Amino acid sequence: MKLYLSFLSTFALLLLSTGFALADHHEEAKPNVIFIMADDLGYGDLGCFGQTKIKTPRLDQMAAEGMKLTQFYAGTTVCAPSRCVLMTGKHTGRCWVRGNAGADNIESQALRDEDKTVTEVFKDAGYATALFGKWGLGEATSPGHPNNQGFDICYGYLNQHHAHNYYPSFLYKNKERVSLRNVPEWENSERGEGWARERIDYTHDLIHNQAQQWLDENHTKPFFLYLSYTIPHANNEGTRGTGDGQDVPDYGIYKDKDWSRPNKGQAAMITRMDRDIGSVLDKLKEHKIAKNTLVIFTSDNGPHREGGNDPEFFDANGPLQGLKRTLTEGGIRVPTIAWWPGHVKEGTVSPHIGYFGDVMATACDLTKQPTPEDTQSISFLPALLSQSDRQKNHEYLYWEFYEQGSRQAVRFGDWKAIREPMLTGKVTLYDLSKDIGEANDLAEKHPDLVKKAAGFMEEAHRPDPKWQIRGGKK
Repeated sequence: MKLYLSFLSTFALLLLSTGFALADHHEEAKPNVIFIMADDLGYGDLGCFGQTKIKTPRLDQMAAEGMKLTQFYAGTTVCAPSRCVLMTGKHTGRCWVRGNAGADNIESQALRDEDKTVTEVFKDAGYATALFGKWGLGEATSPGHPNNQGFDICYGYLNQHHAHNYYPSFLYKNKERVSLRNVPEWENSERGEGWARERIDYTHDLIHNQAQQWLDENHTKPFFLYLSYTIPHANNEGTRGTGDGQDVPDYGIYKDKDWSRPNKGQAAMITRMDRDIGSVLDKLKEHKIAKNTLVIFTSDNGPHREGGNDPEFFDANGPLQGLKRTLTEGGIRVPTIAWWPGHVKEGTVSPHIGYFGDVMATACDLTKQPTPEDTQSISFLPALLSQSDRQKNHEYLYWEFYEQGSRQAVRFGDWKAIREPMLTGKVTLYDLSKDIGEANDLAEKHPDLVKKAAGFMEEAHRPDPKWQIRGGKK
């Protein structure tokens, strides 16, 4: 009898210790992270952010099941520097890539070996890592290539100008070119000479399908997936699929609308992206990893007026003023949704003021690593978990832009200041709590705040000979 009781006691202790071990293991499970970024999507382009003409049911559902971040900002107002801020946690007054450099100065638009990236943070924590879509921060032979910056695999566009074509002849898989079935042929037609294309491989579809396949192959391990869609950026390399700058295989549910072709294309691109993001969430549920996967959706900057697109028709920036290439809110405040079942509360709205640079500290927070030094990054994980009492805040957020004569901006609390041109221009001041559209300049009424804003700008900006002011205002 004593021996039997001793056995029961030992067995019970074993169960308890195993249970505690399982509990500890569960608590320490590494969350997967998927960061999905649209290209040139406006603050008002989604139904859950006020859009009425373009249908985005899956993103609206994602917001209903998760959190909308209504005061979240891109790294800056154009592509490459915004993505550099995301990857490095440094704002555009400190980061290496501060603008779209162009083909003549492409190395200025490439990350360096010494740049610590968000991807490398996840890699250091034992994650599988992948990029599908647009990179723009390093070519095949550059230290900035994704494989040199922490990604196990990348598929898509390395060069952002190449990414302006939805029907190119090739994409990259890691450092190798992959030929596509879009071979151009020269033709003479009654309307004159022009390009004729066999249009088969729409790259958005290829990129999305590759990402889905990668999830199938890697869902049993912790992973970081950067899904960098090119939609709804205009096709700046001539027309292909539907024959307009908003290039898409078909207009879908918009084909019979009494709209311009570019407007039909713009709407069709966004709805196509919406469908595919829904399928990513479905894939997580299929593999039973949704509750251990944080998904963040956003845009790299504000909406564009390219390829015939009419942002006013869709009210693409919503209540905000300005578009891509401005530092008013419409150029940099971006629609952002966080989804993490069981962690991010359903149907919540966060007014937390954050930006792309904060993804670095958040990644470190999730993986229990120290945030690299010399970053301007604060984890917004407490905001995502509705722990506002634990959420730290920036003293200010900062942006700068070198084109069109240059401009810089700073947000501190409810106040927003813009200076054009950089360093020497007049400062305008807005109270975003009462004037989200930045219609009323209060600089003359608050010289003390203008002085404070100018001080932040001077503190944030470190001169870099690679980045010089270009062109006058347009």
